[in-house]
Amino acid sequence: MARDDSAFPHPLYDKFILQPSFEAAKTHYFAPMLAANRAHVVMLRRCDIISDDNAKALLDALQKVEAQGVDALTRGAGVEDLFFAMENKLIESAGAAYGGNLQLARSRNDLGYALTRLALRPRLLEAMEDLLHLRGSLLRFAREHLQTLMPGYTHTQPAQPTTMAHYVAGALAGLERDAARLFFAYETNNQSPLGAAALTGTAFPIDRQLSARLLGFDAIQLSTYDSIGASDNLTDVAGALSSLGVNLSRFTHDMLFWATQESGAIRIHKSFIQISSIMPQKRNPVVLENLRARISRMLAQAQGIVIQCHNIPFGDTQDIEDPILPPLFGSLETSREILQLYAAVMNTLQVNIDHLRERASAGFTTVTELADALVRECGLPFRQAHHVVSALVASAAEAQLKPHEITVELLNRVAAEQIGTTLTLSDEALRQALDSQAFVDGRVLPGGAAPRATAEVLNKQEAKIVDDHSRLETARLSLSAAERELRDAVRQLQAS
Repeated sequence: MARDDSAFPHPLYDKFILQPSFEAAKTHYFAPMLAANRAHVVMLRRCDIISDDNAKALLDALQKVEAQGVDALTRGAGVEDLFFAMENKLIESAGAAYGGNLQLARSRNDLGYALTRLALRPRLLEAMEDLLHLRGSLLRFAREHLQTLMPGYTHTQPAQPTTMAHYVAGALAGLERDAARLFFAYETNNQSPLGAAALTGTAFPIDRQLSARLLGFDAIQLSTYDSIGASDNLTDVAGALSSLGVNLSRFTHDMLFWATQESGAIRIHKSFIQISSIMPQKRNPVVLENLRARISRMLAQAQGIVIQCHNIPFGDTQDIEDPILPPLFGSLETSREILQLYAAVMNTLQVNIDHLRERASAGFTTVTELADALVRECGLPFRQAHHVVSALVASAAEAQLKPHEITVELLNRVAAEQIGTTLTLSDEALRQALDSQAFVDGRVLPGGAAPRATAEVLNKQEAKIVDDHSRLETARLSLSAAERELRDAVRQLQAS
């Protein structure tokens, strides 16, 4: 008998929409749906909306569904999604009189948005933990290299001497803010839409705060319209991951340059190196290339979340329900790969310290300090001092002199040519001004490149890492406490 393609669902709609959505829901929503259903039953009973017998029958049926597992929930005629698959099982087990009451004072709308929030929580916490581990790896690496001189770059050109620790502390500062963005995304997400029903709430005397507390939500979304219309819990995740991706991609760009033979700054551990099939000498830092590719994937997934939330009505709409699950959960899964892999790279990374020290003063990177010295020691206006030093560098480069080969005599000859007078800078002052170690050691202001200034920054960053670990643990303990309260409430009703 031919199939009636005028009936719902059309076979292509079923193939491309319903089947993939059902499988995604089985992956992400089974445990959250069981928890949400149990909390709803407890709330309905405590509000005297259903009887003890009804509550017990529903909870016993939910226990059977859980024991049978998610694969026992199947699609069929009239069963388009996981919600109806589970409801059918509950009605089959508890009977129509009791099983059909689970949807009292509730809609698929507020339930669906609650399930997304419940499913997001552990993944956000896992990403936060991975980011904390990477920050810890970078912190340890930076502390090992407080004295490692290196050239700092602006516009991809050697600019001034700094240290590897100073560079990494700068990267850590951005990752610290990324952690704050993830925590903010978690807080935005951890609010309960339950009780909004389809849109306007319900006339049943429910307790929205109780449902929220039993599920570990920090608060309810006060507006029932916002409860089923909001998407910023999704775009906040996208925003946090986008910032994280950009910060890590810039670090990766530098790492790939440092790993080149021309730079020679770092050596990637052999466990992350692939050889060429034809060139025996090659040490291909493929781990960084794969990290770069995954960062691009995460950025694309995060942008997909934003685009999918863009230009849709403010209200319940399919765009931000099942179709958004692949980029939403995919972006967090990709972030975990990136963060764990990056921490492993940093834990095994070697730095060519002597080579970097030599490169720190190459290219006249210290002459900013020489211009400053002419202001301090000789009383020149800075712009005039800058002009003299610029001409000095050009003259030295033409004569193929290295920075340590510049003499007071050459400086005075250039000064006479440029400003019509000689200077009173001593040989020692010139040597100090051109010395990369002295350059770095003099930057002792808060956040400066001097090792002791950088060490202070790292100490504060370590304290923030400790605080963030505590904050993460508090969030997990709060969820565990809610799980215990719900479990105890369910047991009490089943025993009654």
